[in-house]
Formats: sequence, C-alpha cells, structure tokens
Amino acid sequence: MLKVIDPKPLGCGKALSHGDVLVLNYDYTPLDVLSVRKAVRLVVLKKAEAVYYQDGLYWRAENLTVRLPSVLRLRYHIPLKYREVPLTKKNILRRDGFTCQYCGSNQGPMTVDHVIPKRLGGADTWNNLVCACFKCNNRKGDNVPEEAGMKLLRVPKRPTYLTLLFTSIKVTDDRWKEFLFELWLQ
Repeated sequence: MLKVIDPKPLGCGKALSHGDVLVLNYDYTPLDVLSVRKAVRLVVLKKAEAVYYQDGLYWRAENLTVRLPSVLRLRYHIPLKYREVPLTKKNILRRDGFTCQYCGSNQGPMTVDHVIPKRLGGADTWNNLVCACFKCNNRKGDNVPEEAGMKLLRVPKRPTYLTLLFTSIKVTDDRWKEFLFELWLQ
C-alpha cells in the first residue's frame, strides 16, 4: 500500500492529499489533469517523467520512494483527434467563464442569451449564444444588443475541446501556467 508522506517529520505516517497533476503529451501539449495516485503509477511504470515536482513531498511504499510530480510529460506521443465540442448550455457557460458577457458579473445564476434574437433569424450557434445574468438578459429582451444600449464584452466563438477542458480546471501549481498559457489566449 502506497502512502503520501511529508519527508520532514519522517516518523509521521499520516496520509496527505496533494491535489492534481498536469499531464503533457510528448511534445509538451497539455492533455489532462490526473490524481496524484494515477500520476505516480505512470512514473513507476516508466510511461511518464516528471517535469516539475511538488516541493518536498514523496510517495512512499515498502521498497520504493517517489517524489510527487506536479507536471508530467508522457514518454510517447498520443495523437489527438479533433473532438467536436457539443453545443450545450453548460458548455456555453464554461466557455464564457460563468461571466455575463454584457456587464461582466459572475454573481448569481447565469443563463444563455441569443445575441441576435430568434425572431430576427438568430440561430443556436457558438457565435450567437453567450452567457448572461438574468438582469441583463431581461434588459436586452428580444432585441439586438445595440437596440437595448448594450455591448458584448467579447465576441463569442467556438471553443476547442482542450480550451474548454482547461478553462474549467483549478490551477494548483503556478508552474502549470507556462504550459496552459497558450490555451487561455484562444
């Protein structure tokens, strides 16, 4: 049985939780976020190598001690197939960071708004749907933003699968940002 221990108080054998590990493809493209347990398994099986470690933390078994990784790089390349992101309310809200695209608020429940209303031929597409708070959605009503005296903070567009995946994760280590920065620019 493997245990996570803090090496400083060596006599202490209590298990600790240390969040997640960023997994990179062979070419340093972000792939996924895994639990520490799965990440250590990849290292032990020599399927991945650590790029960065969690400071001073080890995973220790009877005959094995492994430094806890923070960022892993696979030793082989996984070809990524283009994955279509389904157009759903949840994905619209995630793409916009649960932030109203009219006033910038991220407080309270959010809804999805048609930039060009359906009565004017507005379709259910990535380019026409945005996250909006109830107040702004009611204020805009069945008008285009200009008619309601409102302006979009950001032009809506179709997200990539990886962008949508990594905008919803919690960054637990600042060293992850060097690998995720390009995804946030899209």
